[in-house]
Amino acid sequence: MSPKPQRPIQAERTEMARLLPVQAERDLPGRRHQLLKDHLMREIRHNTDAATARPRLRYRRRLAFTAIPLAAGAMALALATGGVLDQHSTAGPGSALASGPSARGTSATPAAVLLDRIATVAASKTAPAVRDDQYIHITSTIAYSHATDQDPVRRLDKPHQRQAWLSADGSRPGLLREKGKELKLDAQSAGTDTGPSLNSPTYRYLQSLPTDPDTLLKKIYDQNKGEGTGPDQKAFATIGNLLREQLVPPEVSAALYKAAAKIPGVTVVNDAVDATGRHGIAVARTDDGERSEWIFDKHTLEYLGERGVMVKDTSWGKKGQITATTAVTSRTVTDKPSTTPGDDFH
Repeated sequence: MSPKPQRPIQAERTEMARLLPVQAERDLPGRRHQLLKDHLMREIRHNTDAATARPRLRYRRRLAFTAIPLAAGAMALALATGGVLDQHSTAGPGSALASGPSARGTSATPAAVLLDRIATVAASKTAPAVRDDQYIHITSTIAYSHATDQDPVRRLDKPHQRQAWLSADGSRPGLLREKGKELKLDAQSAGTDTGPSLNSPTYRYLQSLPTDPDTLLKKIYDQNKGEGTGPDQKAFATIGNLLREQLVPPEVSAALYKAAAKIPGVTVVNDAVDATGRHGIAVARTDDGERSEWIFDKHTLEYLGERGVMVKDTSWGKKGQITATTAVTSRTVTDKPSTTPGDDFH
């Protein structure tokens, strides 16, 4: 059987032009300083004793849907980090020779066209004034899947609200509120083991990142070398983490989107749905049978949320199964976390 002819790049670009609105001033949100909307977290229940009894099973972080570590110890990791028990190899489809910034494509693929449009919108915003003693407050609706030793197939929970208050410079404790529980988040002092980083950023840390996409992407690849299921997937996941449960300065946000366009394997999904039912267009990448999607409004190109979808049958899920979903509903700057009586976060 002869292979199916590849669709010409020009035809793909024409199709993208049909799907996307004409870029014009009226398409931009009225509040040009509206904060970026993105976030995702997942949770996993993992029984260490049972895993030891079954040595072929091992804990594997689903990198594209791992929430930003919030330096709050083991309890915070249980709330903010996703994973599954996996019988498959952690080696990804990319390799050191065929992946990374040196191997990125330069052709105007549909994903590159879309991400360039998104970057233009992001760069047009006005950065809010944020003091060191303030907090970034994000409210999201999320649903995540988890597996157990008794049932290795991941099951998606019901959507619920999650709120996070993150210290702007990391010098003060933050607060996480989810499922009726509150968790105090440790401070992130610069220059220490718990300080801000690519995978656990503060607002001030994000301000310090380079705004040249090539320089930024090289930094992401270099600092994540040897981690994840492959360098390209780890880079895609890291950018998702940086954009997720934080406020990103406009120029850095634009650079992250342009950097993502240079990662091999990034595609477009014409219709994706976030945790609140909003439809949008998605930038996606598939790794080990699961497609990770960043969802944007088709008209304003504002970030809506994220979704994980199985694209083939595996031991932990069936093709078409939703593995994670989120929608950011509010992103603001506040003077202090909303605390319960008696708590002192200063």
